[in-house]
Amino acid sequence: MSSRTKSVLKRQRQQAINYDRNLDYKSKMKSLVKKVMSSKDKNEAETLYREAVSIIDNLTSKKILHRNTAARRKSSLTKHVNSLS
Repeated sequence: MSSRTKSVLKRQRQQAINYDRNLDYKSKMKSLVKKVMSSKDKNEAETLYREAVSIIDNLTSKKILHRNTAARRKSSLTKHVNSLS
């Protein structure tokens, strides 16, 4: 007989699925952050900024990102967008 119970096996399956999903979300967020930081045009940066902040807030509400991490990322994005002229 297996040493692992049904519930443990189910949790392991769920964790694997959630891990992959969360990695995908984080990857999308990081790509958007890089786009904002590399943009030189203020109008383009502002539209990308809104999209990035929306995703960061979404990940925070899903408990994928810690709220302090989210705040730090949004702060650095805001600082960059405000520095553009």
